Amino acid sequence: QGLKPIVSTESPAPIFGTTSKLASDFPATDSYLAKNKVPDLQKFFQKADGLPVHLKRGMPDRLLYRTTMALTIGGTIYCLVALYMASQPRQQ
Repeated sequence: QGLKPIVSTESPAPIFGTTSKLASDFPATDSYLAKNKVPDLQKFFQKADGLPVHLKRGMPDRLLYRTTMALTIGGTIYCLVALYMASQPRQQ
């Protein structure tokens, strides 16, 4: 036995007889590529209008922000109430 490998080092025979295709085998089509929107969005979000970046898109951003804040504050209050109730001794 000594230093011989326990597992065979030979690659197994392929299960399916198909070969994989290289990227160069595919047709060169750019139909799936869309226009790069990043420069336009950078101009939009870096505009100096005094708004924070998470509120730049208007009403949908405000609704998401306010909902997140309400859930965060509500969850914090719920946790504090649950901790208070858990710290009180049980009455018999």
